Amino acid sequence: MLWRSQRRAGGSPGPIAKPPARALGRGTHKISEGGRPTSEINDTRLHGVILRGVGSFYTILGDDGATYTLRCKKNFRHRRLTPLAGDEAFFVPGGGEEEDGWLEDIGPRRSGFIRPPVANVSLMLIVVAPEPEPDLVLADRMMAMCRMQEIRVALLVTKCDLDASLAERLREEYASADCPVLAVSGQTGEGVEAVRALMRGEVCCLTGQSGVGKSTLLNRLLGTELETGEISRKISRGKNTTRKAELLCVDGLRVMDTAGFSLLEFGEVMDPVKLKEAYPEFAPLEGKCRFQPCYHDAEPDCAVRAAVRDGEIHPKRWARYRALLGEVRETWRNRYD
Repeated sequence: MLWRSQRRAGGSPGPIAKPPARALGRGTHKISEGGRPTSEINDTRLHGVILRGVGSFYTILGDDGATYTLRCKKNFRHRRLTPLAGDEAFFVPGGGEEEDGWLEDIGPRRSGFIRPPVANVSLMLIVVAPEPEPDLVLADRMMAMCRMQEIRVALLVTKCDLDASLAERLREEYASADCPVLAVSGQTGEGVEAVRALMRGEVCCLTGQSGVGKSTLLNRLLGTELETGEISRKISRGKNTTRKAELLCVDGLRVMDTAGFSLLEFGEVMDPVKLKEAYPEFAPLEGKCRFQPCYHDAEPDCAVRAAVRDGEIHPKRWARYRALLGEVRETWRNRYD
């Protein structure tokens, strides 16, 4: 099925421009399916953000800095709406240790995912490492999904103390993709402050293949003690050590700790010509091709192909785009089967 994968996805930093907003497909929550607009919610209730949920209980970090454990009101079930980590929360606290408070509503979602179940992520940090070998097709898939939700992206190359060449190679490949590439080491602390600077003011999520060192990096970034796993020598893959979705708020940083992204698909069948809209390096060339619309694949007199030939767009990045375009086209052809 299109865009589905059971594998884990995950220069100096610079400003990351927001891509154009796009409609969300299955695998995401449409904003209209979230809570009511803030202006319609009784402002006498307390306000905060959902850190985690277990069963019908939710832990909320209030604007006052206090942490509350609340029950979820039944009207969420009637609305077919499940609160997620990262949701803006409106709640009434309990009256004592024996009395639970109530989560009464959530604010509109700016972005959302199903697996893992998280909301309002604004910066996706895609983590790769020299080992296991980077799956850049999977990374580009995640980037495209994020672009369609106005989620900014950056590549973090961990274990840079083992191989510094990978970060340099990726900086070349993504030079025109509006995606900073930062080298970082969870073991030595190299590059950690640059990553922290990028994260401030954002709701961040780390994603990447198992074994790339996400938990080790989070420990270094937040000063926490998350469980970490070793890489299997037999299959060169890591063992997943995170089993829930939780928003961690430490020292001014907000990071989702998740079990990884196991559903990577756009959902509804997408017109193949729309895939190019998730590639910011193509945008300046739009309308300059001989044929309109142009898929930027094998068409003659294609401006993107010319940019690849002239070195303005990296050929490996374009090759991965064409591979993903082939998948989208195949699903489009079979949409009525």
